[in-house]
Amino acid sequence: MPSPAVARLVVLVSGAGTNLQALLDAAAEPSYGARVVAVGADRDDIEGLARAERAGLPTFVRKVSQFETREGWDRAMRDIVSRFEPDLVVLAGFMKLVGEDFLAAFDGRVLNTHPALLPAFPGMHAPSDALAYGVKASGATLFVVDGGVDSGPIVAQVTVPVEPDDTVETLHERIKVAERTMLVDSVGRLAREGFTITDRKVRFGR
Repeated sequence: MPSPAVARLVVLVSGAGTNLQALLDAAAEPSYGARVVAVGADRDDIEGLARAERAGLPTFVRKVSQFETREGWDRAMRDIVSRFEPDLVVLAGFMKLVGEDFLAAFDGRVLNTHPALLPAFPGMHAPSDALAYGVKASGATLFVVDGGVDSGPIVAQVTVPVEPDDTVETLHERIKVAERTMLVDSVGRLAREGFTITDRKVRFGR
């Protein structure tokens, strides 16, 4: 797990990169304990890559369509991310599922967020599903990625109330704000304190 030295983060994005920007802003403080060393994407011409380039960071793109198989793409992502020797890999709005080869290379060190309180409402439509179910509270989860869909060990969660007049858009927007703070705070703690995973329980500290 990350050492007391400044942890190296590789961040993968698919869109605007607002979570990436939050990590970049936090990492500007030496006390944060982590720095972004590279940013990758599964598509060209996105704001997330532009943010990285403005920050002077190396970037890379590996599109699924460039490879004959999904497994080939997964290995290519593994290989390029490995070059930057990350302590943690953060999927920040990355819209592709990484596979077995990728996860094996960074065992227990790949993080993702989800806009619901897992294990409730996994999948692509969590805010919509939560509203349809009529829950009174939703939120966001930071978890360690495993081979399932939004099923890995939970690092942190934050609760967001569901208002009577919420739409999918208004609820999701409030969740994203809370999610961003949770991500920044938790990645900093993971970097500074280290962590262990035992029986699905993520504990800070070495």
